[in-house]
Amino acid sequence: MNVLRAERIKLFSTRAPWWCALIAVAAPIAFTALFLGLSGAEITADVSNTQLATSTGRTVALVLAVLAATADFNWGTLRLTFQAVPTRTPALLAKGAVAFATCAALGLLAGVGSWGMAHLVRPDADLSLHSGADWRIVFGQILTFALTGLLGVGVGLLLRSSALALAIVLVWTQLVEGLVLLIPKIGSDLYQWMPFYAASQFAGGDFTRTTLKLSPPFGPGGYLAYFAAISVVLFAAGVATANRRDA
Repeated sequence: MNVLRAERIKLFSTRAPWWCALIAVAAPIAFTALFLGLSGAEITADVSNTQLATSTGRTVALVLAVLAATADFNWGTLRLTFQAVPTRTPALLAKGAVAFATCAALGLLAGVGSWGMAHLVRPDADLSLHSGADWRIVFGQILTFALTGLLGVGVGLLLRSSALALAIVLVWTQLVEGLVLLIPKIGSDLYQWMPFYAASQFAGGDFTRTTLKLSPPFGPGGYLAYFAAISVVLFAAGVATANRRDA
């Protein structure tokens, strides 16, 4: 418990994680208000459309998780942590657990907040959670955000440099996954195996699949398992690497 408490204190001892947490929640809610408020009758207000911007919040949560790992290297606090803890693994697992729980809370706030904002902006629309799929789309943000946090810590532990890690995750999420679609013949097939596309297929709205008439290889549960596997593998690789290298 002391290790968990220490990691929590370290994470929120600087302003950057607080700003990331605020933006991760506020950006999807603000986009939902603007999108559904300005679109009028042209866009159907359904549960899926309330979650269209949660991927943006998930990206900011990813930034928070990367900083949770790399800040220790930048400030030299990881060396002190390893001196205080007999073995490195519990401290690294605690770091992942804190990021996982923090991002899960952000996912809950972003998902429910966006859905609630849609109720306020379009009070005439039927946005009740009638089915299991509706509940999954909104509350599934908890899992996708949490796994994103785990993935971010793994990348941070692997790369150690804040600038390099942030550059890679932002280029991947904002450019690479979308540009894959431009590859002739195999682009649409490859796109369906991209990790953050997979996260959006479990929870959140996504126009890409319907617009491009994609036939995904998995259902929502399969995509969650696929995204979880990638996140756990990257986190495990980060822990193993940090255990072997000098802090």
